[in-house]
Amino acid sequence: MTNPTRSQLWIAGARPRTLPAAIAPVVAGTGVAAFYDSVVWWKALLALGVSLALQIGVNYANDYSDGIKGTDDNRVGPLRLVGSGLVPAKQVKSAALAFLALGGVLGFALAATSSWWMLLVGAAAILAAWTYTGGPSPYGYRALGEVSVFVFFGLVAVLGTAYVQIEDLTWLAVAVAIGVGALACAILVANNLRDIPTDAESGKRTLAVLLGDTNTRRFYVLLLLVALGCLVWASAFTAWALLGLVFVPLAVRARQVVASGAGGMALIPVLRDTGLAELVYAAGLALGLALGA
Repeated sequence: MTNPTRSQLWIAGARPRTLPAAIAPVVAGTGVAAFYDSVVWWKALLALGVSLALQIGVNYANDYSDGIKGTDDNRVGPLRLVGSGLVPAKQVKSAALAFLALGGVLGFALAATSSWWMLLVGAAAILAAWTYTGGPSPYGYRALGEVSVFVFFGLVAVLGTAYVQIEDLTWLAVAVAIGVGALACAILVANNLRDIPTDAESGKRTLAVLLGDTNTRRFYVLLLLVALGCLVWASAFTAWALLGLVFVPLAVRARQVVASGAGGMALIPVLRDTGLAELVYAAGLALGLALGA
């Protein structure tokens, strides 16, 4: 951006292209609840608030932590608030903590109306959000970022959303959670694929840095196939689940760019398309599960 306004900076720092990863699991989890005729809309909306707050919080936290470590000094991708020097690190840290706290408050309200053990899950999610790139030993620098995304924006988010509504854990919910988690993971893989040169130079050992360029591209395709396989698994409960196949055109377009060997800024559309593919996947699957109830 040229001469961005204050609001434009903060919106960019929230990384809007990653927000489908927060919305999709709640949509999919609510689809599972619809299949069992157990949708509780206010709980679904509360779960959405938790997911969005944590996603934005972790984005600001990563911006802050990577910025003060110097990881973002020579970025290829979109603008970062601290790394660019356009926003003081202290303000970005405050924004991160504020959104994580908001997620905690909303999560507390959800747990109070469902099961108190979910407070432990929420606390783990907030801790994972902050220590991804923050703290003395960030796990995002030790090739564990994809694991965290799969667990918290796949398994926890989908299963949690479904559980607070149907008050049970089912194999259908597990199938949906794995599929959504795989696509959420693919977003991070695409991001880290783009950043391999700068991450390696700064000492940030992401999974992409360890796997290398070629194997990271293969891993991205594997995640798309896992999501596809989970649709087949879900179709064992109702054939309507195959409406989730509407994600395929976006996934194919993203896969073609990744398979072409594109790098740097050329991979930014892959982030967009993968995020949209996850959202469309979740929406199509949720609609299918509702129709198959």
